[in-house]
Amino acid sequence: MPSLDDLRRRISSVKSTQKITKAMKMVAAAKLRRAQKMAEQGRSYSDKMDVIIQNLSKAISDPSNVSKLLAGTGEDKTHLCVVMTADRGLCGSFNTNICKLAKNYFNEIIKKSKNLKIITVGTKGFDQLKRNYGRYIIKKINFKDKKKLSFRDAEAIGQEIVKLFKNKEFDKCVIFFNKFKNVISQIPQKQQVIPAMKNDLSSKDLPTSYEFEPEEDEILDDLLPKNISTQIHKAFLENSASEQGSRMTAMDSATRNAGDLVEKLTIHYNRSRQAAITKELIEIISGAESL
Repeated sequence: MPSLDDLRRRISSVKSTQKITKAMKMVAAAKLRRAQKMAEQGRSYSDKMDVIIQNLSKAISDPSNVSKLLAGTGEDKTHLCVVMTADRGLCGSFNTNICKLAKNYFNEIIKKSKNLKIITVGTKGFDQLKRNYGRYIIKKINFKDKKKLSFRDAEAIGQEIVKLFKNKEFDKCVIFFNKFKNVISQIPQKQQVIPAMKNDLSSKDLPTSYEFEPEEDEILDDLLPKNISTQIHKAFLENSASEQGSRMTAMDSATRNAGDLVEKLTIHYNRSRQAAITKELIEIISGAESL
């Protein structure tokens, strides 16, 4: 049974931890507001970029000359998976949910006897995948030294993906990230970026009669690599908001759990202290009666 000194130290330790988790919750809440705003703005830009590409692709006069980034290689043998997670922990199941979705996809690819290549963006993703899928990881990227990710960081990853594609090292590329819904809910996403997914556009998004200068295929050759960087940057923004929301929820839960533990330890301490006092009184009275 722990002594009174042990209980006092334990209570003091839990209270210190509670102060840290409460401070982390407040910091995450402050960062979340800005991250959420940027994620919402990023969605509008990336969605419009997708509409432009779909409109351009439908206006191409010679489909045989279309960029392979849009049409694909015609093969489905090698899949490149870009798993985007955080570089820091203490954010609940944020990283685990992304890796869980990615692992399910990996297992399907391996089961179909297709080639799998993985790029991890973020330390936590690499740590969770290296044990079972380490032989498939061709590159690991982290941004531990950066407080804020910019479009240039996304563009560097996009250029690396395009370079691998031009070297015919894969046929399809899929990115994994978390889409921010609210503080409590973040939804793991799988998005194909190569070849560009063809979505069903509504009538208002369909092109009217336009004349392009230069030609549509030339515009797409320049626009498609930028679209890949744009989608990766959108994933960065979604991940940033999701990470702060998940951390805020996790730290709030940890703070409340620490408070409950302090309360239980305090009750246990008071009972032990009362028992010790009662025992000492009994010993004093017993000693006095024996005299």
